[in-house]
Amino acid sequence: MVEVKIKPLADRVLVQPDPAENKTVSGIIIPDTAKEKPQKGTIISVGKGKKDEPMNLKKGDRILYGKYSGTELKWEGEEYLIMRESDVIAII
Repeated sequence: MVEVKIKPLADRVLVQPDPAENKTVSGIIIPDTAKEKPQKGTIISVGKGKKDEPMNLKKGDRILYGKYSGTELKWEGEEYLIMRESDVIAII
């Protein structure tokens, strides 16, 4: 796992999205313009949570999130998302 020196605040998490699919199951190559945004990723770091709500997520969790969730961030050549814990749909 990548070590990043970004520490999210409150109930936010830093997520490294999975790469977009290059091929369909049947072997058709998907062009860059038609690729879907990934909706799966790995949590890289987590905030401390809110005063009355501790964090349920932890570093290393594999998650599903909404298609338009989070704020995109590019750091040291890598793509990340910062989102609230409530934007996470499920842990896989």
